Amino acid sequence: MCGIVGLIGLQEDSWIDAMNDVIVHRGPDGRGTFRDRTANVSLAMQRLAIIDVVDGQQPMSSQDGRYTIVFNGEIFNAPELRRGLERDGVRFVTDHSDTELLLQLLIKHGKDALPLLNGMFAFALWDSVQQELLCARDRFGIKPFYYASSQGRFAFASELKSLLVLPWIDRAVNLHSIYHYMSLMYVPGIETAVSGIFRLRAASWLTVSATTGVVNQGVWWTPKIGGSAAITRNDACAQIRAGFEEAVRSWSSSDVPIACSLSGGLDSSAIVGLLANQGHRLRTYSVGFTGQAEAAWNELPLAHLVAQRWGTTHEEIVLDPISLLDDLLEMVWHLDEPYGGGLPSWAVFKGMSGVVKVGMTGTGGDELFGNYGKWRELEGGPAMRWFGGQQADLARFRSKFFNRYYYLADKAKHRWVFQQEAHGFDTAAWMYENVFQRRPNGKLMDRIAGVDLETQLPEEFLMMTDRFSMAHSVEARTPFLDNQLADLVLGLPASLRTHRSDLKGLLRDSVANLLPPQLVNAPKRGFVIPLTLWLRGTLKPLVEKLLAPQRLASQGIFRQDFYAKYVRPHLEGQADFTQIVWAALMFQLWHMVFIEGSGAKPTFGIADIVKS
Repeated sequence: MCGIVGLIGLQEDSWIDAMNDVIVHRGPDGRGTFRDRTANVSLAMQRLAIIDVVDGQQPMSSQDGRYTIVFNGEIFNAPELRRGLERDGVRFVTDHSDTELLLQLLIKHGKDALPLLNGMFAFALWDSVQQELLCARDRFGIKPFYYASSQGRFAFASELKSLLVLPWIDRAVNLHSIYHYMSLMYVPGIETAVSGIFRLRAASWLTVSATTGVVNQGVWWTPKIGGSAAITRNDACAQIRAGFEEAVRSWSSSDVPIACSLSGGLDSSAIVGLLANQGHRLRTYSVGFTGQAEAAWNELPLAHLVAQRWGTTHEEIVLDPISLLDDLLEMVWHLDEPYGGGLPSWAVFKGMSGVVKVGMTGTGGDELFGNYGKWRELEGGPAMRWFGGQQADLARFRSKFFNRYYYLADKAKHRWVFQQEAHGFDTAAWMYENVFQRRPNGKLMDRIAGVDLETQLPEEFLMMTDRFSMAHSVEARTPFLDNQLADLVLGLPASLRTHRSDLKGLLRDSVANLLPPQLVNAPKRGFVIPLTLWLRGTLKPLVEKLLAPQRLASQGIFRQDFYAKYVRPHLEGQADFTQIVWAALMFQLWHMVFIEGSGAKPTFGIADIVKS
């Protein structure tokens, strides 16, 4: 695991070093730089040593010097792929480096190697003969990849902030992305919050010619949902259990100790049980809250039962508002882009920091089993389900899915939020509708699964997990997103995979003997924080300062009357606009750090902003 950066085109030596310095938190165990001065190509990385600690240094070049790779991630089927290459006569230099395995596989198969990889990855491979850079990202977008192309130059990085140190990058707000952000609480699609900087989509590749500057892109995998032959529920449970056990076994491969984020929910508890059954001595970390009216969010009792059953070394992280908010500006910096979602996993990875380098999480379990039930309203009642509810049109999709589960409709944004009309913008609702339409003949549950897999999973949940874990030099692993397990579950008939009255019943039945009885039928809670209370209490002075009408008017993005419409009513308890106010506040903090400021890691805190 590491952070990677690279440049093509006329450049100064200091540029690649500055880019790499920004992401030292992603890999404090070592660093390396490669330069092809003839082609004006530079690659660099920061390494977090986990697999083949001794031999896995990067950038790594082929023995003939033609190819050089920088690679962020882990390939969990590397041993079997390596054996196959060795049978074909490929000779390896390292003991078991998955970086060398990836390098040799790409040399042999090029882009055709991508479907063979089971794991999480983002990489760049330089071919000095073809004068071409090949870049790619894993199936689900677990590992990040940002890039920019301008003025005859191309640059890429694991984190957007590395690109901002380049003198030819303009730091300007991408209003299109912020328009989407206020509906979704995250920035979707290939555009980012900074104009001219893009992200490579999950399961995509990109090539850049160093001679012509031409950039080409393509998709190398799309999820297949539904379509498998019908099987009994018992057989499905048996297959899921076997597949889950193998996924956890593969994704726990490490030359260093591992830990688990333990929420007390079904997904993370099952992972802990499987790891313990497989002989791992585990550390587990759970988060809870203290303070007025915050006990309702506390998941510590269930997590404690799981830890007790499996004999883990368990740490309970109990937060009060101040302890989490003390780190808020640091979170904003590590997130790279505005984000209005949940923050508690920051504390979990902070607790792991310095103790372990690998943390297993249950991310992806909800998307495989049930998708939070977001399809239920769209599907309608019994009559509609019987008489064609599966054929939802786009108007129904917008009203029963997008407008129900996301936070601001386009009409409200036009009227109350933004100073500028969004002429020529494809709306966030349209973006979701476009994904929904890619499977026009599928079951509604399958179509919604496809939407979540292509949008919220990579662009919110996996983004946040990567940034918060790597901020603390911890590699987060997501065994639910193992190739074989995901293919098995997503291929099941929708009516078997989930049910409107028991979304994750199939998974629960598959792992029930791993769970304490109190957890088997416990409702899902998830990591959440009491934002409504905080915005009206601890954070109120910050909200009043950063969302003041005068500041909004001079900034030129939000309407001045946004304060009167949303902020004041919320602060005074006349209405609950928690998510809208929180999203606007997080945008303002991001704007202070990356647009008004230098983009450097903040040395000031919330109290300093309020006093200034």
